[in-house]
Amino acid sequence: MAIPENISVINTLEELRAIHGEVPAGVAAKVQSRLDRHSRNFLQRSPFLILATSSSEGNDASPRGDKPGFVEVLDDTTLLIPERPGNRLADSLTNIVSNPAAGLIIMIPGMNETLRINGRAIITDDGKLLEKVAFKGKSPTLGIIIDIEQVYFHCAKALIRSSLWNPEFHMPRGEFPTLGKILLDQITGKDSSQAEVSALDANLQKDAETNLYH
Repeated sequence: MAIPENISVINTLEELRAIHGEVPAGVAAKVQSRLDRHSRNFLQRSPFLILATSSSEGNDASPRGDKPGFVEVLDDTTLLIPERPGNRLADSLTNIVSNPAAGLIIMIPGMNETLRINGRAIITDDGKLLEKVAFKGKSPTLGIIIDIEQVYFHCAKALIRSSLWNPEFHMPRGEFPTLGKILLDQITGKDSSQAEVSALDANLQKDAETNLYH
């Protein structure tokens, strides 16, 4: 669907600020240029983040997850994120090669506040550096280094509104098709048979169990 021609659109910063308001001084002051003890503590406890990147070819927001503290703090302005096995599309890595701008939203399960980090990213294959994020003696072949420009804590409102961590609102998994069913229907353009779905689901499950780090 194309954007409707008859809708009102905000085109300038002045128009936006007139409606949205100016940034309060107290809010602007929370944006830091380096990690402090609280942001370091948050990173040490977090098992999950979303990495946002963009380029002239497209945009991407990609999940990254591992054991708590998987993001290595190299110093107060530098992070190392291990690149674990994924779907091999490498959208984030492709974007970073042409545009280093990157943003992170970092989460801790059960905590409604999040940590946000913006900066510039590079990809490294430095074996000695990647040993810092090895798992059971296995180092990743690639890692993403984030040069921090902004770091700040984000308030809890979005996660409170969504009830993200509230089990009462968690969807029973059986109410939504399996990934195998979704992929087969999308690729073939038809309603796939249960036998086909079961076979692909089994392969996906095996991959998830055996290819998390290798």
